[in-house]
Amino acid sequence: MSGLRAALWVEARKARAARVLHVAAVLLVIGAAVLSASLTAAVEAGNEQIVAKLGQAAGSEGWPLLTATVTQIVAAGAVLTFGLTLSWQFGREFTDGTAYGLCALPVSRTAQVVAKFVVHTVWTLAVAAVLVGFVVLTGLAVGLGRPDHGDPAALGRLLVLCVLGGLVAAPAAVAATLGRGPMPGIAATVGVIVLAQVSVAAAPASSAWIPLAAPALWAMRPDQVSLAQLGLTAVTAVVFAALTARAWSRLELDR
Repeated sequence: MSGLRAALWVEARKARAARVLHVAAVLLVIGAAVLSASLTAAVEAGNEQIVAKLGQAAGSEGWPLLTATVTQIVAAGAVLTFGLTLSWQFGREFTDGTAYGLCALPVSRTAQVVAKFVVHTVWTLAVAAVLVGFVVLTGLAVGLGRPDHGDPAALGRLLVLCVLGGLVAAPAAVAATLGRGPMPGIAATVGVIVLAQVSVAAAPASSAWIPLAAPALWAMRPDQVSLAQLGLTAVTAVVFAALTARAWSRLELDR
């Protein structure tokens, strides 16, 4: 693949300098930690409205309650955050007028798309690790003590859920490319979230086979989602990455 190393270097530099990526990550990490701590405190205080909204998670206490709460927040929050950043990665090339220059470089367009997705994946891993760290600090700060028994496993699922959220957001790249801007990608991300929620509500028995919904279901009820079902999320992300590469390679920028 022509120029992949050079494309990776360029995209990594863009990501380091991108205020959008940094602000989005901070909002996800701090927002999830603060909101989960607030909801946990509300449940422990007996707030009936919050208890009703959290459902089965409200029946827990301590670390299980905190991790269940933050998992529900991250299930949608990670997809929205990474959908926004992925939309920016692809869409900004059109709004800033840099797409013309990229197409003139001696680097294949496929390599450019692969580089963007690699940087996106590394970024989601970094954000996921920081998020889990902040959740642990939040639990310690509110007096839950050290995680014990099944708590590390729940925190591990939270990390994986956050990373999978970045994969679920892959359709944003196609939309941002075809729409030639970030906004179509953001709209596609919102559509993905709505579609996942509607699918779970309409067909709860088979929702684990829906790639857009499987990660959240697995994180909350791991015994009800198989690895094969979870793997469909990665396969779907690869398919959308391939569609993005195809759309990118067929761009006609003179229109």
